[in-house]
Amino acid sequence: MQLQDESLAEIATFLARRWSGEGMIAVEISERSETKTRLGEKIIIAPPGKRMGGGFERYRQFRTSLWYESMRASLCKKILSNDHAFGFILNSMETRRIERLGRQVWRGMDAEIIFNYAFMFLSRPQLGTVYGRARIVEAFYQHFMFGAIKGEIQSSHFERVKKASALAEEAVFRAVRDGSGTEWLEERAAEIVKILEIDSLLTIPVSLPFSRAGMAADQKELQRTLGTVSKNKEADFGKVNADSVRGGEDVYGEYMVLLEEDKKAENKGLAPEPVGVRTPSAGDASEAAIYDMGLINGLKLKFKEWKSGWKETHSASGDEFDGEGYIEGYGPFLVDVKKSIRTKIVILLDHSSSIASDALEYKKATLALCEVLAFLKVRFAVYAFSTQGREVVCWSIKPAGAKWNRTAARRLARVVANGSTPLAEVYDKMFPILQSGRPDIFLTLTDGEPSDPDAVRAMVKSLKRLGISMAALGLGPNTLRATAIAGNLRHLGYERTVAAGRLGDIPGRVMGILQV
Repeated sequence: MQLQDESLAEIATFLARRWSGEGMIAVEISERSETKTRLGEKIIIAPPGKRMGGGFERYRQFRTSLWYESMRASLCKKILSNDHAFGFILNSMETRRIERLGRQVWRGMDAEIIFNYAFMFLSRPQLGTVYGRARIVEAFYQHFMFGAIKGEIQSSHFERVKKASALAEEAVFRAVRDGSGTEWLEERAAEIVKILEIDSLLTIPVSLPFSRAGMAADQKELQRTLGTVSKNKEADFGKVNADSVRGGEDVYGEYMVLLEEDKKAENKGLAPEPVGVRTPSAGDASEAAIYDMGLINGLKLKFKEWKSGWKETHSASGDEFDGEGYIEGYGPFLVDVKKSIRTKIVILLDHSSSIASDALEYKKATLALCEVLAFLKVRFAVYAFSTQGREVVCWSIKPAGAKWNRTAARRLARVVANGSTPLAEVYDKMFPILQSGRPDIFLTLTDGEPSDPDAVRAMVKSLKRLGISMAALGLGPNTLRATAIAGNLRHLGYERTVAAGRLGDIPGRVMGILQV
């Protein structure tokens, strides 16, 4: 059994932030890459669960690989490509440096690191299958990382490998002792290139830790490798009980909890989405790009009084006189007013082609709105619509009953703005959801005129018969245009319409609609 990719991304992001200390780092699941870090974007790319394979052992490999990348994000100044010899050698030394520094804080990772070393060693190629000058680089990597090599090489080459490995060990030791970083190790990497007598731009063939099919099934080979690695790593880790490492008891409880939560999330009793409503497929779009923390925190501060349900305001009568407010022209008394939000809300986002040029800012504003609603513990659902191919699709971003989290934000990021504004058709696709859920408010955010106004008017009337309050927010490039769109929407039967001439106004306008 394996974790679903969304659950994997969720727990991975939590762990990466905890380990790295980087509050905004995010983990993406991508078909196109093995685990790696983009420092500038604060993103860790990880393989999907189906490629990683099922089972506890594979989860342990994934988790440890994620720990290393979290340490890179925290401790490395740069990460070079492994495609060429120089970057491959530098990254190998950096791996050992951040491992030693990371273990000073996360001592509980020792058993998992040893376990991961065993799988890494099993995944490395036999030297006889590596051709050209890349063979000597592979031999250096194996000797430096594992203290052993798989296969044989020429004795003269092996002498160079041992010398280069010893230099790398000394360099890592000194870097940790003296607090030196990536730049200092770069100089040592250049020395190692000279010792190995290779070109620094030599192409290095790919060897991936998840590439060996059926690796987890060969338990005897795993046990032997664990014993070899444990012995070779005694200088760094001390004596290690290979049987204890193999069991992974400290992580097994975590894994079982995750499986159980994943199962609950998958079978939480929500009604299946009707035909025409889909979940955005996995892709490379990152939710990090649409997180505007300044906007989110500003909105949370603005509406935090709603969290308690009460607001202090001026009034013509009351028990507490406010002299300063009276002088400034406000009501002379202060009173506490109960603030509340309707508890069941469905939001529909227009992702037609007209918003394509401003899609990023539009998504930032709508994401900030969702963050505030979640902050206020409002029960809400979010959908979006666009055209894919020739079909109008309603995208499920956050269904009712699900939590607002990074997974939902990632779905929003993946919706591509395209097509016209066929509101009546979208409402028809959503009708079963609205009929069963009966939200108090159904709010549509749109910047265009519907393709068939008469059909929209009929659908709005049908939804109002269900007891749903229909609201709309008209978006425009300026206040005049937004007001005109909102006016046109009012003629379609919406009970309340408002206008937003700037994308940043969306959250505030919506909160005004939701306030009772």
